[in-house]
Amino acid sequence: MNPADQPSASTPAKAQRVLVLQGGGALGSYQAGAYQALCHCDFQPDWIAGISIGAINAAIIAGNEPAKRVDRLKEFWSTVSAPMPWVPIPRGDRERSVFNETSAAMIATFGVPGFFSPRVPPAPLWPKGSPQSQSYYDTTPLRKTLELLVDFDRINDLQCRLSVGAVGVTSGNFRFFDNLEFNRLGKRIGPEHIMASGALPPGFPSIVIDGEHYWDGGVASNTPLDYVLDAETENDLLIFQVDLFSARGPLPETLLEAAEREKDIRFSSRTRMTTDKNRQLHNARKAIRDLIGRLPEDLKNHSSVNLLREAAKENTVTVVHLIYKSKNYETSSKDYDFSHVAMVEHWEAGVRDVHLSMRHKDWLQRPQSDETMVTYDLSDEESPVKKE
Repeated sequence: MNPADQPSASTPAKAQRVLVLQGGGALGSYQAGAYQALCHCDFQPDWIAGISIGAINAAIIAGNEPAKRVDRLKEFWSTVSAPMPWVPIPRGDRERSVFNETSAAMIATFGVPGFFSPRVPPAPLWPKGSPQSQSYYDTTPLRKTLELLVDFDRINDLQCRLSVGAVGVTSGNFRFFDNLEFNRLGKRIGPEHIMASGALPPGFPSIVIDGEHYWDGGVASNTPLDYVLDAETENDLLIFQVDLFSARGPLPETLLEAAEREKDIRFSSRTRMTTDKNRQLHNARKAIRDLIGRLPEDLKNHSSVNLLREAAKENTVTVVHLIYKSKNYETSSKDYDFSHVAMVEHWEAGVRDVHLSMRHKDWLQRPQSDETMVTYDLSDEESPVKKE
C-alpha cells in the first residue's frame, strides 16, 4: 500500500498508554496524586518510564497489581514524610517559606525514614576512596523500603513495562534499565536499578551494577520522554507526562527566588524542546510520505524512494504534559522538603491538576489534519492547550 494512502492511525484512547515521570525528590508526591486521579479516569499505563523519584514511583506502580498501587504509593509517601513537631502551619507566604526552609534543614540534618540517613561520621572524615567518603547520606533504608513495597517478580514477569534511567559515573553514558530489554537478555530488574536512577550526587552514593557505578539519571537528563519516543516507533502512543520542574517562570527578585529558578531550569530538562523536536521529525516524515505519493509511477519503486519510504513510517503520538506549578512560598529546598505538610499539598495538587485536564477531552480524539504527533499542556489558565 502506498504510504500516502494508509488509513489514519488509531485514536490515542486505543494507543499504548505510557506514564512518564520526571525526577524531583520530595515533589514526587505530586506524581503519586496525579496517578491516583488517572486511575479514576480509567488510565492504566502499559508502560511506565521514570528517573530519580519518578523511577521510585514507577517501580511501586509497576511492581504491584492495579488494585494495590495507590495504597502502596500512600504507604511509601507516608513512610518518607513525617509531621513537623509544631503547629499550626503558618498562613502567610513569608512565614510559610520560613517553615519550609526549617523543615528542609531538619531533613538535611537527620535524613528521611525509609529513604536515607546521614553518615556518621560525616563523609569528609572517611578515608579517601572509601564508599562512605563520596556521599553525605546512606541509602540502605531505601533498598529495604523498595523490597517491602515492590514485587520485583511482577516487574520481571512483564506485567507492565518499566524503564528507569541512570548515568555511568566513569563513562558518562546515559542508560535505561528496561524490563523488556532485560527479559530478552535473561536479566532481571532489582532494587539496585531503581536506586541507581535516584542516586543524585553528592547527597547519595553511586550504585554498582555489573561492575559499573551509576548516578541519578537527572545528571544527564531529567525526563525519559526521549527514550520512550526512540524505543517505540511502531505502536501508537498516548503519553501522560508528569514533570516536577517548570522551564518557564517569572524573573527572580531575591537570592532564594534565583536559586529556585536556576534549579527549575536545570531540572526541567527542556521537555518542551524535546516535544518540539520530535513533532518536527513527525512532520518531516509526513512530508516525505506526501511527496512519495505525488511521484510518477516509474519513480516510486526506485531504491532511494524505497529507503525514504521505510524511514517515513511512523506511529501516532499524543503527549499530555502536566507540570507542577510551585507555590509562592516554595524555594529551592522544595525538592528535599519531605515534611508531611508538603507531601499532602503536592499529592492534592496532582489530583486536582489531572481532574482539571480531564475536563477537556480533545486530547482523546483522533489527531486532526493528518497530524502524527500532538502535545497538550495544562496551561496557566488550567485548560489543556494544544501546542503547535
